[in-house]
Amino acid sequence: MGDKKFDVIVYGATGYTGKLVVEYMISNYKNADNIRWAIAGRSEAKLKSVADTFNLSESIEAIVVDSNNQVSVDSMVEQSKCVLTTVGPYQLYGSNILKACAEAGTDYVDLCGEPAWMHQMIQEHDQKAKDSGARIVFSCGFDSIPFDLGVYLVQKKAEASQGSPAKNVRGRVRAMNGEFSGGTAASLTATMASLKKKPELIEVLGNPFSLANGFQGPQQPNDSKPIFDEKLETWVSPFFMAPINTKNIHRSNALLDHAYGQDFCYNEMWIQGSGDAGKAAAEAIAGANPLADAPQPGEGPSKESRENGNYDVLFCADLDDDSVLSVSVKGDMDPGYGSTSKMIAESALCLVQDCTELKGGIYTPAASMGEKLISRLEANAGLTFTEEN
Repeated sequence: MGDKKFDVIVYGATGYTGKLVVEYMISNYKNADNIRWAIAGRSEAKLKSVADTFNLSESIEAIVVDSNNQVSVDSMVEQSKCVLTTVGPYQLYGSNILKACAEAGTDYVDLCGEPAWMHQMIQEHDQKAKDSGARIVFSCGFDSIPFDLGVYLVQKKAEASQGSPAKNVRGRVRAMNGEFSGGTAASLTATMASLKKKPELIEVLGNPFSLANGFQGPQQPNDSKPIFDEKLETWVSPFFMAPINTKNIHRSNALLDHAYGQDFCYNEMWIQGSGDAGKAAAEAIAGANPLADAPQPGEGPSKESRENGNYDVLFCADLDDDSVLSVSVKGDMDPGYGSTSKMIAESALCLVQDCTELKGGIYTPAASMGEKLISRLEANAGLTFTEEN
């Protein structure tokens, strides 16, 4: 891919999250001579507005692309080493772009949390990507980077501690402050609509191993109702992003030749506190719709709200001697927008700059970039990965 015009094209640069990616690139890589990037979207006028807003230099080109026109998409894809797309729902707007990348040998990163579409894309394009050398990486935002890399890191430390991975890891969200993504809500709506047309997708959505390349592991812990976590001595409630994160984590395990073991169990829940108050909170959360107040796609929180947001997720590996090894992953901005825009930008750059030896295929963040991405996120994107006692 050395002869491509650009290293990264930000597709969807005129949308809310896309603009945040552009802002991040300008803030962190404005004077980086080794990064050539461009912006792309459907509207020439809106692209010009973005260029004017951020005072983009003339070296950062604006490319008009219609995702429904394969010729237009192919023209964009052929110019870049990597396409970063923030345009969802991906089941509506992503298929042509992913197809073009898989065929052209162009890397691809997105923010997808739509497992039925991901399953379909893996079936249709994984072999093409392997043949062309394209590295396709789904879920490079809050779903699922902190969770995928958190499990990856805690299992590395479990292996170092006891000579084997932990058979059970518990993901526990300790704090999450910020508005939910309108794109997440829109993706859920699109998924529900697709189920009416293809009821067989229910099996994909309900199976934690549906992205694990045909592997079916052991029965997984029930994370669909509030429980008391005995080891942490706290009530925990269902976490609405667990269905996509869990599937990505089991896919990582499959892609890493079952580095977590073939008997690996994982569940992911939200800490609500101890005592009667914790129990009541867990039950209330379990009955609520967390996306009810999500903004519309293309909208989002104020800069102040993004900067005041944060998150803290704990990963507890239950070791063979009944001790617990824990790793925390923390982010310094709201998860759905501020931190997500930084994570996807660093994912694209990590693929292009740090993972030149990685072969083609459809990946997860952990299975494709692992420690290299952890290092970039800690150095540049306000994330911390810390072993806790």
